[in-house]
Amino acid sequence: MSIDWQGVFPAVTTQIREDLSIDLADTQRVVDDLIRDGVTGVIALGTVGENNSLTFEEKIEVLTAIVEAVDKRVPVVTGVSEYDTRRAVGYAQAAEKAGADGLMLLPPMVYVPKAKELAAHFRGVAEKTALPIMLYNNPPAYRTQINNEVLGLVADVANIVAIKESAPDTRRFSDVKNRFGDRFVLFAGLDDVALEGLYLGAQGWVSGLTNAFPKESVELVNAFKRGDHGKAMEIYRWFMPLLHLDAEHDLVQSIKLAEQVMGRGSERVLPPRYVLEGERRAEVIAMVEQAAATRPTLTLAKAA
Repeated sequence: MSIDWQGVFPAVTTQIREDLSIDLADTQRVVDDLIRDGVTGVIALGTVGENNSLTFEEKIEVLTAIVEAVDKRVPVVTGVSEYDTRRAVGYAQAAEKAGADGLMLLPPMVYVPKAKELAAHFRGVAEKTALPIMLYNNPPAYRTQINNEVLGLVADVANIVAIKESAPDTRRFSDVKNRFGDRFVLFAGLDDVALEGLYLGAQGWVSGLTNAFPKESVELVNAFKRGDHGKAMEIYRWFMPLLHLDAEHDLVQSIKLAEQVMGRGSERVLPPRYVLEGERRAEVIAMVEQAAATRPTLTLAKAA
């Protein structure tokens, strides 16, 4: 299906059994619940989906299961997070065959490329697939900046259409808009600057904490789009303590724990990650329980 790049695209979790095998059925249930709660797309196998902890075969199994569960109700975009261009091309092509609607393409893992190398990596993947591509800029996590120099080098690649902007410096949104206008669709990619991103030109939000509070996430974006800025700000300020978790080193464990507290999924993660313990675990649980006890009233009206 074609992608209408707007709204809330949660980076969905991959559900894990006690023996650390992949629970495909429960992953499908989690995704189905999110769609029923109004999200406009899903990101399969992003950071929160533990992409780099899975084998190639497991990634395709998880993606295939998610595509099946979604059943064309919303677009499925899958993370492409590989060590080099050849592996990224291989996964992109396999994802296209598995039924993905788009790709979220990351810089190569481990090696930090120069601008020309990074642009060649993106171009090399884009040329080998017909799928539309969202580039993922997250300098704190990947030590690589998809800056305007890089974007200028790929601006002629027709199927590179969007950018997930996860730099904590929100000036990036304006810098991209000033340089490229509407050439790239912008998405907010860091939860605790999501509303700022929307004000600065983002059309949507790739979110982690939506996994725990999807209705509130959808209403935040819808309220902004219909001009109800008071409601958008109310939800955002209520949500902010949890949204900060998305910028922490243990974001995967925290988000999966939040899911579990809200009865939506399991906190189990794949090694080398461990579930949260001690004071940190208690802190996150208390934050989620506080948010659940003080949830804002939602109209769930659609954006105009």
